[in-house]
Amino acid sequence: MSAVIIDGKKTAADIRGRIASRTAELKSEGVEPSLAVILVGNDPASLSYVRAKRNALSEAGMNDRSVELPENTSEAELLSLIGSLNRDESVHGILVQLPLPKHIDERKILFAISPEKDVDGFHPVNIGKLVIGCDAPLPCTPHGIVVLLKSMRIETSGAHAVVVGRSNIVGKPLALLLSRKDCNATVTLCHTGTKDLKALTKDADIVISAAGMPNTIRADMVKEGAAVIDVGVNRIPDAAKKSGFRLTGDVDFDAVKEVASYITPVPGGVGPMTIAMLMQNTLEAAERGRER
Repeated sequence: MSAVIIDGKKTAADIRGRIASRTAELKSEGVEPSLAVILVGNDPASLSYVRAKRNALSEAGMNDRSVELPENTSEAELLSLIGSLNRDESVHGILVQLPLPKHIDERKILFAISPEKDVDGFHPVNIGKLVIGCDAPLPCTPHGIVVLLKSMRIETSGAHAVVVGRSNIVGKPLALLLSRKDCNATVTLCHTGTKDLKALTKDADIVISAAGMPNTIRADMVKEGAAVIDVGVNRIPDAAKKSGFRLTGDVDFDAVKEVASYITPVPGGVGPMTIAMLMQNTLEAAERGRER
C-alpha cells in the first residue's frame, strides 16, 4: 500500500482560476478587489512568502497595494499606516507579514487591523465569530486544509482527527473548524504537554501536524489507512542546494506514505492552499464592501 499524494498545487490552481473569473466580474461592475500586504524588514523567508502572495494577486487580477518598510520602522509608524489603510475604502484586505521585528508588538498590530479587512482571520473578533459559528474571514491555512480534505473526499464526519500543534495561526482554529457541523469530526488537540502522542495519533483517522519540527510524525505513529496532512515547513541545511537548504515537513514522508491512505507533500501540499484562501478572503471582503 502506498498513499495517494494530495496535490495541493492543482487544487489551489482550480480555486485561483475561479477567483480570477469572479474578480473580472467585479471589476466590470466597478469594484476592484484590493489587498495591502505589509512587510517590515528583509527576513528572507518573509520576502519569499510576500513575493508568492503578490504573484497570486497579479494572477487573480487584483489590485496590489502592498507596502515594504525598513527594519527600523517604529510601532507608531506601522500603526499609523494600518489606520490609514483601514480608512481607505478602496483597500479591502490588510495583511501584516509575520514575524515582525522584536521592537514591535505583534498582538497590538494584528488587533489594529479592522476585522472587516482582516484577510488573515487572526483578529479576536473574527476568531470569536469562528468559535460561535458566525460568518467571518477564516484563517487561511486551517481553511485551506479543510477545503483540501473535502476536495479529496476524505471523510471527516465521525472521524477522529488529531491536530498536533496549538498555535493561534493553525492548530487552535483548525481544531475549531474540524469540529463544526460541516466537518463534524471528533478532534484531539495535541501539544508539547501531551503524554503519549503516539497512542493518540495511532488512533486517528486523520493526522494533521503543525508542530514545526521534522520527524514529528513517524510511520509507527500512524494507523494504516489514515490521512496525513503535513503543515510543517522546516528549513534543513543542504550544501547540495543552491539556496543552502531544503524544505521538509513535520512528517517522515517516505516512511509514512507506505502506511497512510492519503498524504500531503512539502512543498506542494498545504502551502499553495494557504495563498488560495488568502485570495478567497480578499475577494469576499471586496464583495462585502460592495454590499455595505
